[in-house]
Amino acid sequence: MKYLYIVNYWVPFPSSEYGGTVSLIAESDAEAFEILSNCDDFDERYTDRIMERVINAHKFALANEENSRIIDLFIT
Repeated sequence: MKYLYIVNYWVPFPSSEYGGTVSLIAESDAEAFEILSNCDDFDERYTDRIMERVINAHKFALANEENSRIIDLFIT
């Protein structure tokens, strides 16, 4: 079973003054972390904060099978 994750962005002020959200599909918290930590769009200095945000993310079970991936990235 796969889940839709809505993850709060993890880079602190002042690097990311307003924050953001990342929507992704993954089978588990571990897979969500792997997808996010391998994404080139994020600052590697804050990778240690990703798992906490994944664990606290809103998660929704998907009825249909989907490929694991980032669906939407909104960062200010």
